[in-house]
Amino acid sequence: MPYGWTMGSELVSQMFTEWAAARSITIQYIQPGKPNQNVFIERFNRTYRTEVLDAYLFTNLEQVQTITDQWLIDYNEYRPHEALGNIPPLQFLPRLTRVPNLYRILST
Repeated sequence: MPYGWTMGSELVSQMFTEWAAARSITIQYIQPGKPNQNVFIERFNRTYRTEVLDAYLFTNLEQVQTITDQWLIDYNEYRPHEALGNIPPLQFLPRLTRVPNLYRILST
């Protein structure tokens, strides 16, 4: 990994941490070796890795961004998600404004 990338990531991380602290937001990190504490992002990361990063050979970051943008549109607007009753997130979204306490309803 190039030196500038690492340094940039550290700066973004520091800025985010400072932003959260200024707003009295506590950042709760997952414990090392316990990805199940954040299963939604772990699932998304695995899907993105297999369907985009492992599926193409890229020659520059612009290609990665273009393919990622196209994939995100498909992922959020057209692709059915089993956890949402086999409908795409964009189609599911209006339900969030009509159903109070949706998390409790889905978790039972």
